[in-house]
Amino acid sequence: MGWWHPERTRGAQRRFRRATPLAGFVVLALALSGCSTDTQWERFGMPEITSKQGEHILHLWQGAWIAALVTGVVTWALIIGVPLWFRRRSDDEVPVQTRYNLPIEIFYTIFPVIMVIAFFSQTVRVQNLALEHDDNPDVVVTVVGQKWQWTFNQPYEGEYVFVSGTGEDIPDLVIPVDKTIEFQLRSPDVIHNFGIPAFAMRMDVVPGNENSYQVTPTEIGKYAGKCYELCGAYHSRMLFNVKVVSEADYEAYLADLAKNPDNVAEQPVEGGKYAKQPINDEGEHE
Repeated sequence: MGWWHPERTRGAQRRFRRATPLAGFVVLALALSGCSTDTQWERFGMPEITSKQGEHILHLWQGAWIAALVTGVVTWALIIGVPLWFRRRSDDEVPVQTRYNLPIEIFYTIFPVIMVIAFFSQTVRVQNLALEHDDNPDVVVTVVGQKWQWTFNQPYEGEYVFVSGTGEDIPDLVIPVDKTIEFQLRSPDVIHNFGIPAFAMRMDVVPGNENSYQVTPTEIGKYAGKCYELCGAYHSRMLFNVKVVSEADYEAYLADLAKNPDNVAEQPVEGGKYAKQPINDEGEHE
């Protein structure tokens, strides 16, 4: 018996065409159902976000994952499904031979370009929202990253109160809830990076470059902060805590800090005790 070439039946084609978009919609619906922020699975690994700026970044992150998952499912469905659907069903059968499919080839060429444009435009939009500056922030904190800790300066009654950490003492950055906080970033030595995961924001602290960004905390609580730049031998010590408190507690904190002369200065302390210490040939403070 000779080999025979089966013909595609219209019924099979119609069922296949109907099943493909249906499967895509099912996958998309399942993915979109995870857009809440209750768990890390629903946030796709992101920590719980407690700032207005961070919410925009979280939504971009979720959207990117959803798009990637849908694209992956469709791609794998085509890779695995086509050989199974058009497989040889008997020894004397030759499956339908298709040398090319122009619509699919056009789709595979155009769709990635559309995705890149969409990702780029959304990233720029979210970046502009996250880095938008209010001309009159409620609180301005001068943040100084130095080897190997942080100094936080805040204005109070015409002067500045500050806390500075050490390798053994992790400092607390206290800020009020629901207020616009501007972090002005300074460094007297090397590049550091000031980041707070719960706010989904971080930025390089570059010597000679006055970087800054603003956040609006939305929940009272205690959060971790760290340096995200490998800045040297004791980079791992550059940790700090962020305490978001009520406005009344914040004012009480500043008043209590101002009672200690060691925590008061006429100008922001830019570098703590390291600012006045020269750096030797090995890049270390003397």
